[in-house]
Amino acid sequence: EYEYEIPFEEAKELLDNFSIAELSKIRYKIDFDHKIWEVDEFLGDNLGLIVAEIELTSEAERFALPAWVDEEITGEEKYYNANLTLVPYKDWGANMNI
Repeated sequence: EYEYEIPFEEAKELLDNFSIAELSKIRYKIDFDHKIWEVDEFLGDNLGLIVAEIELTSEAERFALPAWVDEEITGEEKYYNANLTLVPYKDWGANMNI
């Protein structure tokens, strides 16, 4: 995974020529107890889904959990961006499994 700003024309070319699905979200960076949380608020067919992520130096690292964090979803494939384009949040049912 690489995270860097893609020049507009290159991004447009990638989307026009290689994109088969769309995933829109707004990313917020929130400092909580000296840790940066990346919070994604999904839009479009995934409207209503909000996912928070924290980068740790190791799995054993301790951190304070904000009150706005509801449940652990690490490893749950239905939350992967690629899967959200195939089965968006609006289509999830009570018994949905990927």
